[in-house]
Amino acid sequence: MMLVVVADVVLRSAFRMPVRGQYEIVELMLGYTVFLALPAVFLQGAHLVVDIADQFVSPRVARALDAFGAAASLAALCIMLWQMLPQALYMMNFGDMTFDLQIPKTWYAAPALIGIATSALVALYLILKDLKKE
Repeated sequence: MMLVVVADVVLRSAFRMPVRGQYEIVELMLGYTVFLALPAVFLQGAHLVVDIADQFVSPRVARALDAFGAAASLAALCIMLWQMLPQALYMMNFGDMTFDLQIPKTWYAAPALIGIATSALVALYLILKDLKKE
């Protein structure tokens, strides 16, 4: 993504020839990067966590708090998926395209839906794993 932006700036400044569709390319790549990396972030436990209480409670209570956090994440992810799915289907059925490169908007919605659905499955797995330890 960075190289596309740098190439656009250099070509625009030096030769007055910008990279055609650079905004669409970067936007698409950003969506893929963010949403498809989300399940791995959940699996590795690499998301932001405030663990103030973990130092003062027993390991069992800490696992219960982790399960609660995973359940809250699962609920949020399910709501996101529920809200995003109709819009993605509308874009697919309508044949919505980007302006410059004529990329179907379905390619923008696909990584979001796949990433959110996979993250929800990972959150469910984490809940079951935390409950199994008890």
